Amino acid sequence: MRPDSSPAQPGVAVPAGDRRTTALRFIVLLGLVSLLADLTYEGARSISGPYLALLGASGAVVGLTAGLGESLGYGLRLVSGLLADRTRRYWALTISGYALNLLAVPLLALAGRWEVAALLIVLERVGKALRTPARDAMLAHATAHVGHGRGFGLHEALDQVGALTGPLVVAAVLAGTGDYRPAFAVLLAPALLALLVLLLARWLYPQPQALAPTLPPLATQGLPRAYWLYLGAVVLVAAGTVDFALVAYHLARTAAVPAATIPLLYALAMGIDALAALAAGALFDRVGLRTLLLSTLLGALAAPLIFLASQSLPLLLLGVALWGVGLGAQESIWRAAIAIMVPPARRGSAYGLFNAGYGGAWFLGSALIGLLYDRTLAVMVLFSAGIQLAALPVLARLARRPGQPTTAEV
Repeated sequence: MRPDSSPAQPGVAVPAGDRRTTALRFIVLLGLVSLLADLTYEGARSISGPYLALLGASGAVVGLTAGLGESLGYGLRLVSGLLADRTRRYWALTISGYALNLLAVPLLALAGRWEVAALLIVLERVGKALRTPARDAMLAHATAHVGHGRGFGLHEALDQVGALTGPLVVAAVLAGTGDYRPAFAVLLAPALLALLVLLLARWLYPQPQALAPTLPPLATQGLPRAYWLYLGAVVLVAAGTVDFALVAYHLARTAAVPAATIPLLYALAMGIDALAALAAGALFDRVGLRTLLLSTLLGALAAPLIFLASQSLPLLLLGVALWGVGLGAQESIWRAAIAIMVPPARRGSAYGLFNAGYGGAWFLGSALIGLLYDRTLAVMVLFSAGIQLAALPVLARLARRPGQPTTAEV
C-alpha cells in the first residue's frame, strides 16, 4: 500500500538552514494538538466514574470499564504500530485515531444509559491506541534536528498543560451548572480545535519524513537487540511506578493532608511533570541514555517518601515532586530513546511494543502494589522502589554503547 503522503513533490526536501525551524514548528503543532486533546479527554476522565454511577452503573462496572479501556488503550498499540510500519499511512492512522479519541468524549453528553457511556469511554481509549505509535513515529522524524530529547520533552510539556487544564474546566462547568452533561458538551470545543490543528499540520507537512536527515537506506529485518533490553527496563520501571489513585487513597485514608489538598498535589505533580520533561529532554540530548539512570533513581525515591513519610509535609511534597519527575521522564525521554535505537522503518512497531509493554506492566504492577498495600506497607514500598532500581544495570549497559546519544543502533 502507498503511504498517505503527497507524491506531488517527491524530490523536494526541506533546505538544511530551515530544517530545524521547520521541524520545531511541526513539533509545536503536534504539541498543541496534544494539549487540546488532553484537555478534552482528561477533563472527561475526571468525572467519568461519577457519571457512570449517575446513569445506574455499579462500582464493578465502573472498574471494569476503566480497566478494559486502559487494557485496550495500550494493548492495541502493538497492532497499530505494526500497521503503521507496514502501510506507512502515518497521517491516516493519526487522524482517524484522534477523531475517534476526541469525538467520543462530547458524545457522552448524549448518553442516556450507562451501557452507551461505557462504550464511548472504551472507544476513546481505542482511538488513542490507534493514533499514538504513528504520531510518535512522525515526531521521531522531526526531533532529529532539534534533539530527540528536547523535541519529545517539548511535546510532553504541552501535553501536560492540557492534562492540567481539562479537569479544571470541567470542574468549573460542573460547579456552575450542577449537571454532568454540559461539562461533557463543553469539551466539544477543544476536541474540534484539536482536529483543526491536526488537519493544518497534515496540510503543511504531508511528508514528515522530509524533516529527518537524509540517511542511506538500511536493510532491517527486525528490532535491534538493544531495543529488547531497553523494553525490559521499561517494563520494570512501569511495574514499580505507583498510580496516583493509590497515592490519593493513602493520603485520604491516613488524613495526611486535608481532602481538598489532594487535587492540588496532583496539579503540582503535573506541573513538575511538564518542567521535568523539558529539563530531561535537554539533558538527554547532551548525555544520552545516562539521563534515564538519573530519572529512574529519582522516581524510585517517590514511594518511600510518599508512603512512609507522608506525615511530614516537606517530605511528602518532595515525594510528589519526584513522582512527577519520574512520570515526566517516562512520557518524554523514554520515547525519545527509541528514536536513537531504532531505524525509521521500524519505529511504528517499536513504539507500539513500547506502549503495549509499558501499559501492561503498569496495569499488572498497579494491581500487585495495591494488594501489597492492603497487607504490608513496607513491603509495597520495597517492591515499588526495588523493581525500578532493578532497571538501572540494564540502562547503564545501554548507556555505555558507542554512538550515544544520536546514532541509532541498526
